[in-house]
Amino acid sequence: MRIALLADIHGNLEALEACLAHAQAQGAARLIFLGDLVGYGADPEAVTARVRGLMEAGAITLRGNHDEAALRGPEGFSPLAAEAMRWTQGRLDAATRQFLAGLPLTHEEGDCLYTHADGSNPADWRYVTDAREARRSLEATTARLTFCGHTHVPALFGLTATEKLLHHRPMDDLMLPLLQPRRWLGVIGAVGQPRDGNAAACYGLFDTARAECGWMRVPYDIEAAARKIRAAGLPEALAARLFAGR
Repeated sequence: MRIALLADIHGNLEALEACLAHAQAQGAARLIFLGDLVGYGADPEAVTARVRGLMEAGAITLRGNHDEAALRGPEGFSPLAAEAMRWTQGRLDAATRQFLAGLPLTHEEGDCLYTHADGSNPADWRYVTDAREARRSLEATTARLTFCGHTHVPALFGLTATEKLLHHRPMDDLMLPLLQPRRWLGVIGAVGQPRDGNAAACYGLFDTARAECGWMRVPYDIEAAARKIRAAGLPEALAARLFAGR
C-alpha cells in the first residue's frame, strides 16, 4: 500500500490540491497529515475544511506547532510567523478551533511512528536538522520508521546496527529503500512552504509493501497562492518566499 505523507501545508490550498491530485495519480491509498495545517498562508479555513473532509474517508491528521499556536497564541515565534498567526487566529471559527485542539501529536501503526516534530518529546516541537537531533529522536522510541515534518526541508537519516548515524538528502521523485535492520527517520518537506530552494510543493510517498519512501515534488499555482496572501494584507515576504522556496 502507498501512503501519502503531507506536512506543513500552512494554509496553502493551491499546493495542497496539487499534492492530493499527484498522490492519487501515484496510487496512494491513504493520507497522513503530519501537522501545521495553518499559519503563513491565506486559506487556513479552506485547508482545514478540506482535511476534515478527507478524515471522514480515513485520513489521519496530527497537530503541529502552528495548529497549536492558533489556539494558544504565537509565543516564541519569529516576528513574521507571529504576525501571520495573529491574522490566522482571526480567521478561524469555533468549530475549526475545536478541531485543531482535538488533533493528536503522534500516530503509531505497526513499526511506524508519525509525528510533526521529533519523536523524543513531540510536545516540545524540536526540529530534526542534523545527525545529533535525528539520533535523539530515534533512540527515544522503539519504532523502526519515524516520519516527521516541521523543518520544511527533506532529509533521511539511517541508524545502523552498529549505531552509526547516516544523513542523506533525498533526490526528488526517487523511491529509496528503507532496509532492515537499519532504523530510519524521514523528514518530509513542506507542502505549503518549502525551504530547500525548490519552490515546488513537497510530500512523501511511503510504500509499505516495498519498504520504500520517496520525496515527491509537485509544481502548483504559486501566483494564485501569493496573490491571496497579498490580498489578505499579510506580509509581502510570505508571498515572495513561495517563489524562492526559502
